[in-house]
Amino acid sequence: MPTGPSEHRAQDRREVTAVRDGPLLVEGPVRMTLEDGTVVDSDRFVVAICACRRSRTYPFCDTSHRRRVRR
Repeated sequence: MPTGPSEHRAQDRREVTAVRDGPLLVEGPVRMTLEDGTVVDSDRFVVAICACRRSRTYPFCDTSHRRRVRR
């Protein structure tokens, strides 16, 4: 049981993993507010958030980043 505010915040933290040349993996469930004010929810246990903005299912990753030509 948390004894102070800082311990409580540490327990509420979600883990985020940045994938090189890929999405951000966020421990779910998550609620995201997009820049236009739209609110998007996901109840998945891990959510892949698009970091390249190529996804047709933005803000979620659809692996479109894999089709990018690397130089």
